[in-house]
Amino acid sequence: MGKPSAERALPDNEAKAVLRNIRVSHRKLNLVAASIRGMPAERALLALKYSPKRIAQDVRKALLSAVANAENNHELDVDRLVVSEAHVGKALIMKRFHARARGRGARVEKPFAHLTIIVREQAGEES
Repeated sequence: MGKPSAERALPDNEAKAVLRNIRVSHRKLNLVAASIRGMPAERALLALKYSPKRIAQDVRKALLSAVANAENNHELDVDRLVVSEAHVGKALIMKRFHARARGRGARVEKPFAHLTIIVREQAGEES
């Protein structure tokens, strides 16, 4: 007795993975996401593996998940996958307090972000 399954929102040649509530600013995450947009999945994984940014390893995990979804759930060819979209959204912000001099206080904001990666199978042969 569950609810009926929804229609597939993506085309048949696409798969996606969503990583929610990542403990990083959306601006910092978007720098890493922008660096892999439009890249073949294999090159994007290598770029993320050797990136100096801390958050690149979490983005790499999300990309690996999208590739696995494409392979296992949608029977797409892994060698022809391209990162078609990688977009970032804001999530919650934890508000904290930092004690300052003379009895004052300062607000410390600890932001979170969401990441969505969509991979697409290219139609033609890629060299």
